[in-house]
Amino acid sequence: MGREAAIDRLPLDLLAYIFSLVTSFTELAQASGVCKKWRKAVNQSMARRESLSFAGWRMNDDSTSRLVHLAYNLKELDISRSRWGCHVTDNGLYQIASARCVSNLSSISLWGMTAITDSGVVQLVSRTSSLQHLNIGGTFITDESLFAIAERCHHLKTIGMWCCRHVTERGLLVLVNKCRKLESINLWGTRVPVDCFIALLSISPALQIKPMQLLHNAQNPPPLLHAV
Repeated sequence: MGREAAIDRLPLDLLAYIFSLVTSFTELAQASGVCKKWRKAVNQSMARRESLSFAGWRMNDDSTSRLVHLAYNLKELDISRSRWGCHVTDNGLYQIASARCVSNLSSISLWGMTAITDSGVVQLVSRTSSLQHLNIGGTFITDESLFAIAERCHHLKTIGMWCCRHVTERGLLVLVNKCRKLESINLWGTRVPVDCFIALLSISPALQIKPMQLLHNAQNPPPLLHAV
């Protein structure tokens, strides 16, 4: 009784502020189970967050989407796969796509999420009209995802496609042609030819292609060897 009375005397806004400082999702889940007031404060703290990173946490589709749905004011979302593994699949992306915050997201990282496919990415980006920064490196996405990004993400400034070996010149040309605000693109480890980089630069001369060696090769092709 004494403990409950002490909890009841704490203002809800103060509790929500305290919980907004907690970085452990496990501890937040435990706090939610203390009492109804604490659960409400945890939910309120999640609604205030503008950034969420699940890198390093053992998250699945349901746990990830549940937290994203609570974060109404979210601007930055990082569900990259890390050492411990954030096991989110297309089903998780479907669930996240219906969250209230998705249309306001400016940054998303899906780096290394090998369990996702074009289907999940297309569903997610169909609602990310405010997106400026996207990292889909280390995934198995194809041109289908690039076409969807090109159609919906007109404010895109940077995109990472590190080792996305299934994207082709066709998808990249459509992306750069339609995302006119694109400033930087990371194509390290892809299989597109140097001619593609030259074509991309002809569309957007100021585009920064990473790594820099790719850009250098495109702008300075080796001299032709002439027979003696």
